[in-house]
Amino acid sequence: MLRYPCLVLDHDDTTVDSTRAVNYPQFCEAMARFRPQMEISEAQFFRYCFDPGFYGMCEQVLRYTPEEMEAHVAMWKEYHKTHHPQFFPGIPEILRRQRAEGGRYCVVSHSEADVILAAYDRAGVPRPDLVLGAEQPPEHRKPAPWPLQEIMRRFSLEAKDLLMVDDMPHGGVMARAVGVDFACAGWYGMLPDIEENMRRQCDFFFSTVEAFARFLFGDENAIAE
Repeated sequence: MLRYPCLVLDHDDTTVDSTRAVNYPQFCEAMARFRPQMEISEAQFFRYCFDPGFYGMCEQVLRYTPEEMEAHVAMWKEYHKTHHPQFFPGIPEILRRQRAEGGRYCVVSHSEADVILAAYDRAGVPRPDLVLGAEQPPEHRKPAPWPLQEIMRRFSLEAKDLLMVDDMPHGGVMARAVGVDFACAGWYGMLPDIEENMRRQCDFFFSTVEAFARFLFGDENAIAE
């Protein structure tokens, strides 16, 4: 019997190793175009994505106009056509086993659905049952609770049936709003200050994909590392 009939997964730095490989290099290209007078290191980029979040950073730190925000997203989507993040080793196997044992998995992300689906298709990983990404209106994006409410409504599930998995606090805020358990994906190599913060916010913290798999599929001792 599955521990959680439905996994709800973030995308970037949760299932795919994207910030260091793709998103930060693309961000630097966009900065050279839109804010050449500013410098934001990779570590600072991670911290801004943690708080206030990517879109919050664009609004509060970069002070993008709506036109600049739209142009940046268009650059990001174009970049993803030729630069492809890889799934973390072990994640595809988890997803295939979840599906094979009768479970579901969905994606709730600040990336757009077409980019997310392309990553699954390219890696040969079965597509999620539902993807709710940045194409949704602002009130339907995490940390708003709507994505989890919609997953429960669409698949006739209860809060206890879901596990939200994210490397950032936005998934946790959303999960707490509807009573869903929250697991932090710590396996991408968090900055120590972010890890310390996330350990305080989550129900379960996993430093490795292997520990996460043991927790999901039968080892009670693999709750935290």
